[in-house]
Order: sequence, then C-alpha cells, then structure tokens
Amino acid sequence: MGKFSDTLLGFSRGLAKRAAREQGGILSGENPAHFDTANPIRIWVIQLVLIVCMTQGLALVFAKIKQPRVIAEVIGGILLGPTALGRIPNFSKTVFPAESLPYLSLVANIGLCLFMFVTGIEVDISVFKRNAKKSVIISVAGMLLPFGVGVGVAVAVYREFVDPDRVSFGHFLLFIGVAISITAFPVLCRILTELKLLDTHVGLTTLSAAVVDDVTAWILLALTVTLLNASDGLTALWILFTCVGWILFVLFPIKWGYRWLARSNGSLESGTPTPFIMTITMLLVFASAFFTDVIGVHAIFGAFIAGLIIPRANGFSISLLEKIEDLVSILFLPLYFTLSGLKTDLGLLNDGTAWGYTFLVVMVAFLGKFVGCAVPARLMGYNNREAGAIGMLMSCKGLVELIVLNIGLAAGILDTKVFSMFVMMAVILTFITSPCTIFIYPERVRQHISPNKVSSEDPVNTDRWCSVPGNATGSISLMTRFTVVLSKVEHLPAVMTLTQFLQPPLKPTSTQPRANSIGNSDEKVDLVDPSTPVIAPLDSTTPIISNGTPRVSIHALRLIELTERTSAVMKVTAAEELMHRDTLFSVMRTFGHLNRIPVSSALSVVSLDSFSSSVTSRARETNADLVVIPWNSAPSAIEEAPRPTQGIAPQNPFDAIFAGRSAAVDPASSINYSQFIRRVFVECRSDVALFIDRGLVPLETSGTYGQHVFLPFCGGPDDRLALKFVVQLCVHPAVSATIMWMKKMNDLEEVETRFTDLKAQQVNDTTVSTGMLFDRFVLTSVRKLGLDTVYAQNTTQTRLQSDTIDNVLWAKMTLSPETQSPAIQAALSRIAFIQDESSTPLARILQQCNDEHSTALASNKALLVVAGRGRRMAAASHTDELRGIIDSFNASGTIGSEIQRTVGDLATTFIASGGKASLFVLQASDNVSDD
Repeated sequence: MGKFSDTLLGFSRGLAKRAAREQGGILSGENPAHFDTANPIRIWVIQLVLIVCMTQGLALVFAKIKQPRVIAEVIGGILLGPTALGRIPNFSKTVFPAESLPYLSLVANIGLCLFMFVTGIEVDISVFKRNAKKSVIISVAGMLLPFGVGVGVAVAVYREFVDPDRVSFGHFLLFIGVAISITAFPVLCRILTELKLLDTHVGLTTLSAAVVDDVTAWILLALTVTLLNASDGLTALWILFTCVGWILFVLFPIKWGYRWLARSNGSLESGTPTPFIMTITMLLVFASAFFTDVIGVHAIFGAFIAGLIIPRANGFSISLLEKIEDLVSILFLPLYFTLSGLKTDLGLLNDGTAWGYTFLVVMVAFLGKFVGCAVPARLMGYNNREAGAIGMLMSCKGLVELIVLNIGLAAGILDTKVFSMFVMMAVILTFITSPCTIFIYPERVRQHISPNKVSSEDPVNTDRWCSVPGNATGSISLMTRFTVVLSKVEHLPAVMTLTQFLQPPLKPTSTQPRANSIGNSDEKVDLVDPSTPVIAPLDSTTPIISNGTPRVSIHALRLIELTERTSAVMKVTAAEELMHRDTLFSVMRTFGHLNRIPVSSALSVVSLDSFSSSVTSRARETNADLVVIPWNSAPSAIEEAPRPTQGIAPQNPFDAIFAGRSAAVDPASSINYSQFIRRVFVECRSDVALFIDRGLVPLETSGTYGQHVFLPFCGGPDDRLALKFVVQLCVHPAVSATIMWMKKMNDLEEVETRFTDLKAQQVNDTTVSTGMLFDRFVLTSVRKLGLDTVYAQNTTQTRLQSDTIDNVLWAKMTLSPETQSPAIQAALSRIAFIQDESSTPLARILQQCNDEHSTALASNKALLVVAGRGRRMAAASHTDELRGIIDSFNASGTIGSEIQRTVGDLATTFIASGGKASLFVLQASDNVSDD
C-alpha cells in the first residue's frame, strides 16, 4: 500500500504541475517592488502612491502659508530625487529603478499634454481685450528686458559650466533668454484668485499681460525647439512653416468644425459636453500633440493649440475642464514633477561658485521681470504700490518654467548642474510671489472695480436705519436695503417667502412702463417694470410707494466655493457670464420683476474660509440694512413627506438642517455652514438675520395664504431689532403677529451675564477690553466644533440702560401708536401685545407658540417665529432651563453646543421641541440706533 500511495501522490503532483510561472505573488515570497517588464503595474502603483502622498502632504503644509500647490509638487519631486531621499542606500534603485522610468515617463507625458490642453483652455482672449494697450506694453517690456539680461547672464554661465563642444553657444543663449523671460500663467491665475485681486485694476492688467506672455513664450519655445531639432537652417525653416500651417489649420477649420459638432450635438447649448464630444476632444488633443511632435516641435505645443479652440459659451469650457482636471492635477502632474525631481541634484551645487551663480540667476530673473513690468506700469499711471504688485506678480515662474527646463535638459542644452540651478530659481521666485505681493499691495490700499462701493467712513454708512428715517414725533424707521446670501437652489424658497412679505402690495398706476438696467462685469441690477396688463407698472425712481411704505430692494449675493481646481479659477474670470446664466439669479430676477422689487446680483467665487468676509464686504458696499442668511430644511412645499408610522416618534423637522440622528445629510456640511454663519455674526457691521426655513408641509400648502408671526421678546438689542422687524413685516396686510414680552421671575435684583459655558467665562476674564471697535468684545476661539462669539461682561449701568430702552420701545409700540406713520399704525393694529412672567420662561414661550400655531392654521396662515439671537446683553440667562427642555424632548442627540452657539437660546428651544414653524433669528449691529 505504501508503494501505491507514493505512486498515486506522484501522479497527483504531476497533474498539478503548471506550465505557467508562479502566480502566488507575495504569498509565494515574491517581492512586489521587483520590476518586471511583463508586469510593470506593481512598481508603478508603489511609485504613484508614494508620489501622491508626498505631494498632498506638502500641499497641506504650504497651503497654511498661502503658497500655491505647485511649490509642494516641485519640492516633493526634489525630495524624492537624489537631493534627499535618493541619498538613502538603495532607495532610488528599489523605488525608482532605471528600467521603470520609461513607463513612469510615458504616463507623466500623457498628463503633461493634458495639462497643456487645460492651459490653452484657460487662455481667455476677452480678458486681454479689456486692457489691450496696457497689457501689450507691459508684456512686451516684461519680456524684452529679462530676455536681454538673461542672455547676458547666460554668457557667464556658459563659460563657467557648459562644455562648448557639446552645446551650441547661440542655442544656449536663446534657450536661457526664453526661460528667464517666461511667466507661469496657470500659477499666476491661482495666485490672483487666492489673493482676491481679479476684481482690481492690478489683477486684470496682470492677467491680460500674462495672456500675451504665455502665448509669446510658447511660440518662442517652439521656435527654440525647432532650431535645436533641425540639422540645418533650411530644415528649421520648413519645420517653422509646417508648424505655422498646423496652427492656422487648427485655429480656423478645425475650430469651426468643432463648434459645429458641439452645436449640432446640443453640447454647446446645454454647456455640458456629451460623451461623443469628449471623445472627439481627446482625439483632437493627442492628434495635435502627435503632429507637432513628429514635425520636430514638442508634443505639448500641439496640446496647447488644441486647448485654444475650445468654445467658452454657456460655460462649455468649464464643464469640459471639470471632467478631466482632477485626473490631471492629482495623478498625472505629480508624476511629471517627480521625474523632474529625479533629474535635480542640488548636491551638485557644492561650492561657492555654483551657489553664487545660482543667486545671480535668481536676481537677474527677478529684477529683469520686476523692472521690465513695474516701470511701464508706473509710466502708464499706476501708483508705486500697484506698479510694484504688477512687477512682482509677473515674475512668477512655476510649472511652465519646469516644463521649459526639462525640455532643455532632454535636448542636451542643460546638464544636471545647470538644470538644478535654474530649478532653484523657479522655486524661489514662485515662493516669494504671494508674500511679497501681499506686502507691496495689501488689502487696505486696493482699489476694487465696483461702481457701488461704499466707504466705511461714509456718513451714510453709519446710520443703519437711514433708508426711511423716522419723524420728529418718534415714528420708527424701516429697513429697505436687504442683502440675501444664496449658496444653493434650496435657499430660494426662504428668500422668496421673506421678500414677498417685506414688500406690501403696490397700488396700480397709470404711469407708462419703464425699464432700467444697470450692469457691469461683477454686478447686474434689474429695475424692470412689467408691461403686461396684469401687473401695474411702477416708476423705479419712486422711493415711497404708498402710505409712507418704503420701497424694498434686494441684493442677492451668490457664493461659490473656490477650490483647488482650475475650473473654479475660470469661474472667477467668467463671473459675468456665470451671472447671466446662473439659475438662482434668473429665478430671483424674475421674482423681483413679477413683484416689482429691484433686484441686484453679485457673484463671489472665494474659498470657504472667505465666505464670511465676502458677505461682510458686500454688505458694506451696498450699505445693507439687513443681511439675511437662509438655512433651509426639508420637506419642500411640493414634496410629499411620508407620515410617521404608529408607534414611531415623528422626525424632528430640523434634523435635516442640523444633521441629527434622522438626518440624511452630511454632518460636516452643517457644521461648516454654522461656522460660516457665526463668522458673519462676528465680522458684519450690519444687522444680520438667519432664516431657518422649514418649508411648508403638504397639509399646509392647500389654501394657505399670509403669515402669522410670533415674537418672544425678552429684552436686549437683538430682541429690539426683532420687534422692529416684526412691525415692518406687519405693514403687509396679509401678515399678523403676536409679540409676548416674557420676563423671568426673581431676576430683577440680579443681572445675569450671558455665557455659554465656564470656559467662555474664563477666556473672557483674560481679555483686555481697550481699543475694541463698537465697544464690543469679539473673541474668536477655536473649540471642538469651531468658532464662538464671546462678548464682554455687562455692567450694571449698561444693563439698566438696555432695560430702559426696552421699556421705552415697548411703550412706543403699545401706548402711543398715534405718533407713528400711517403705515406703522396699520401694522400695529395687526399685532397683539402680551406681557407675562414666569420662573420657566422658555416653557411658557413654547406653550404660547403652540397656541399661535393653532391660531395660524385656523386662519389659513403659516407661522413664523422671530427671535433675537441673545448672545449679547440678554436680559436673563436660560441655560439651565434650556438643558432641561432638551432632555425632556430627547433631543440631546440632535441639539448640541454647535446649534446653541449659532442661533441662541430661544431659537434652540424651538428647534429642540420640533416645532412646525420656520425661524428668523436676528442679531443687531453695535451701531444700530434705537428710535
């Protein structure tokens, strides 16, 4: 049996033998980092992961100091090369073996062609046309001077470091002149956008000059490469003529055919390329790159030319760019930078002569570009700071410089040592561009292109209620200028609801229809009077429309996040076109047209951290009386929400906003938005309102017209602002209100200070109170969930002053309505005033709110709860009671300190209770006058 078993086992082993090689991988002891030409994907993935992690990590670090991403990518490539990690024994041999570099180079060059295609798309000739004369002069002078001094320094470098038998003297001079005179257009666009210079004369002029520089530089580079690759002058001439012929062929017949295809395909009209158009586009890019490469010009030039013909109408180019840019910027470009870094060895700069020439190259490149651009700008009327900023920005190098240097290295013009010297020049000049520009041209001296800009020192801007002032008898003033923030389509219902009731119905008039439209590149104002017989026309110049009621105007601010993507930068330069075709603006303008309300619009493409500063600056420029920030909730008015099943607790209607346990939204998005709102509360000098729009439930949409407002009045500047706002809402005949002055029992002797927690108290005690604007302490502290606003402790005197103003305002509303204007008297007649006191005021307010909701339903009206934020000079503290209410409604999983810090105690109470009403939370500015 033993012999039989051995025979059987031997036969089985024979059957199990494989003709193929071992496939067990690492389980069979195979080294995954070993390069195999039959399976190069393994080492390529290892290289890719290492490169991407290195560049992304450095990008996060350099972003903190306002440096463009290209700096991180260049330095990451250098660190992976022989300069740093390459000095580790066997690192380069293991991770970047010489046999694997052709595969890495192939993928990197594919990405480089796509990047040059993207660069061609970025070139906007319309930007050049805006400042054609100035940009041409600055660009030409900014290329001639650095080209000349570059040739001069090239002579010294050639004699010191270059072998004359290997490199032609003329070719070297031409190449160095081009390398020093070039400006990195893609990096410059990013810097201008991040520094918020695109809406300044300096930014537009620099961008226009950079367009000319970019096109000229690539033409000169193509000419240089042609001369290098040609065996004699006649061949070079034929290459040049063939290249020019191909350029003309692409820019005219190919462009016409491409536009015809995009139009007939529907892509141009919709602004979104179809898969067929994307296929044609990719084939065009690589076909053009192939042709320019085979005729003796580099492939990147053909890809660049292909990018120039992409139409920009209806945002087509932006949409096309969005489909490929992530793959290019995240995957392909870092590979190219790493290849460049593998060829860079700063260790070769090992003596004083090498470093001396390196800094000489840096100084010549900087001064040549700076002086060549700044002096013409100064002679054309720019002041010293503006001219200096233009020169500083035009000296930026970046990726384009690296591409040029790598072409020179591949062509044999540069050796590794000279190549490393010029890489250092590119890194240093790109690194200093942003900080030096901020130093030369700070925010305080910038002149933005905005005809409606209002200076903060303008006396008009100091009166927050100056739109329709009160009379000498004590009539309160009404707000007329509203700035509303729009970030997404879901905000429109809230804005429309508010606007509808801010503007009372207008009386018909026989005046002939008029239309007045005021527009510019950044802002469009529509004062359009309808001419249809259904809607009576209105003279747009009439400030008072009827019975002393002010004419309301709306300024819509559209916020778009500026990301690291190139398409986001293009949105900044194409802001005017985006405004014309933006859905939110179109709906708002139509809504204003139908309701005869002047609607102006502005678009701001900024980073998420700059949202609040954009809102603040726009409110200052438009002299806004009130800034309204909507925050929507589900369900909408037309959405059928499922009813809760028997035995299951109903969903809190605010979960969708605040990302509670039943929310289907990303909690991070709610946290980011709440932090943005708090920054606006901190920074804005105008009154600010947060409109938490819950929407209409399906049962309320049938036959519902009008609005019933409930205001719990507890005292303080925020509540006084809320009271005035409710009175203004009630000027509309379809709006009624109930205002309840709720006092907390046993708190008349002791003035309680509003703080959210003990930590805020400790921080505030250590804050020095001198020199703060508006006599307010605003401390921005980084907590677990973000920023908070902490105000100075109230003194007995300020507390008593605030209480006195509360009493005077209440008496004015309730005891002497005859002193008000006719419109205010009519509004007060629709308001029920109630006074009450309780040891548990929040619970009493909730009870009254439920009664008001029943009353509103009975009269077919929707309920709106208006409350002051109460984070400053509140009459009493409700912290302990609020905690009890949150626990009683089992809302601790939904309601946290993030919500309380954002909306205040009163609004948090309504949110925790799951009420069905929308919320309008107001915070008064410190310079608001109490009539």
